[in-house]
Amino acid sequence: MSKHRTAVMGLGVRGKTHLKALLENAEHYEIVGICDIRPEVMDAVEEMFSLSVPKFTDVEEMLSQTRPEVFVFVTYPDLRLSMIELAVKYGVKAVSFEKPMAENMEEAKKMTDLCIANGIKAVVCHQQKYLKQMQELKAKVDRGDLGKIKKIFAECQPWMAQLGTHYMDYIIWVNQGARAKSVIGHVHGPATMQDDHPSPDFLFGEILFENGTRGYLECGYFAEQHNPDMYRDSDNRLTVWGEEGYAYAETDGYWGECSRNTGSRLVKGKKPGWYHFQEKEIQTPYYTEYAEWLDDDKKVHSCNIETALHGYEILEAIVLSALDNRRVDLPLTDFSYEPVMERMKKELPWFEGCDKAPRDLYKGDWDRPERDDEDDE
Repeated sequence: MSKHRTAVMGLGVRGKTHLKALLENAEHYEIVGICDIRPEVMDAVEEMFSLSVPKFTDVEEMLSQTRPEVFVFVTYPDLRLSMIELAVKYGVKAVSFEKPMAENMEEAKKMTDLCIANGIKAVVCHQQKYLKQMQELKAKVDRGDLGKIKKIFAECQPWMAQLGTHYMDYIIWVNQGARAKSVIGHVHGPATMQDDHPSPDFLFGEILFENGTRGYLECGYFAEQHNPDMYRDSDNRLTVWGEEGYAYAETDGYWGECSRNTGSRLVKGKKPGWYHFQEKEIQTPYYTEYAEWLDDDKKVHSCNIETALHGYEILEAIVLSALDNRRVDLPLTDFSYEPVMERMKKELPWFEGCDKAPRDLYKGDWDRPERDDEDDE
């Protein structure tokens, strides 16, 4: 087992979480450089983690001087493609980055093609699947505890580009990686199109997978509030229905099962949720699994870029279905159409109050505690 030379760009809240997880996997990764446009942030990170590594305010300079094998970049979506292009230029063999993977389908496809063509093992950070309740839900499905899987339903309070991309990935993950065959969709509300992760205020999609399973995704203010006392962005549920029962797991730690294992009774419980364990218990195993893939081509990471691209494609198809009022069949092959984000900005009906933040516009539907920290990427 060898240590992988690793460079990290972007040291905001999520960037520090990625760096901490890499350091928790010290037997697998050697940090050879860090980069941020804010020198004072890098100084604080060095002190926080007792690091002594080269610091850069220019990412290309970092890559040219450190020549890492692994490049972790924690940026907003508009920079993702350019970072992949730099990784190719400097011979990087592995990249890890945040969701959503791109600003449009054409970019997402180009990023994936570049990684495949250049032998880059790329992962997109859909990391909530490492929560214990999520892992146990997946194990129940894999063991056949619920019988043949018929439906998978994902509900999340945050909008499409915030957690919709996560939960689309988890639907694919728990459905054994099956490909989607066709979708229908609905979107409405333009207020969240002003967010730095632009999305409709609400999205609903139904997905038919090639293995016959149906997937249902809803994200945004109108999604069901299962636990109104929890933070909005923690109140998210993944439910799997089989021929012999059902089970669910939530970001905030709640879980439930009604199956032959429970005597057909609904048994419920709670484990520590996302804000208790977003680092060591979630991000650290994400990078442990990544190291295993770097060392063994057969151990493909569950957050690999090809799976992420398919999740992005499904979301794109749901939005296309809504905008065109038609069923959309997959795969998508022609990306010459007008980007769906631009269409939504123009076509989603504007109404009085849309200039308000979503939490104010939909206060009656979204009346719950606020977090006081910001997830800047």
